Amino acid sequence: MANTSSAKKMVRKIARRTAINRDQRTRMRSSIRTVEEAIASGNKEAAQEALKNAQPLIAKAGRKGLVHKRAASRKVSRLAKRVAAVS
Repeated sequence: MANTSSAKKMVRKIARRTAINRDQRTRMRSSIRTVEEAIASGNKEAAQEALKNAQPLIAKAGRKGLVHKRAASRKVSRLAKRVAAVS
């Protein structure tokens, strides 16, 4: 239990930051799922549009440290590769 005022403030800050991180992570994962569903359906136009929407969310997560920078780059690369392979 936090006793000092600075420790109590840190608890509040951490809770706020955790909520923001959780929201961003959820949004990123949902956008990736949308791309994967479009790929599975075989709809290339929908997959390209979904990737176009997902790419900035994944990149932002990488910049903010939500996922590692290279992991974010790898996710985008692999999704783009799969979208390009859809016929």
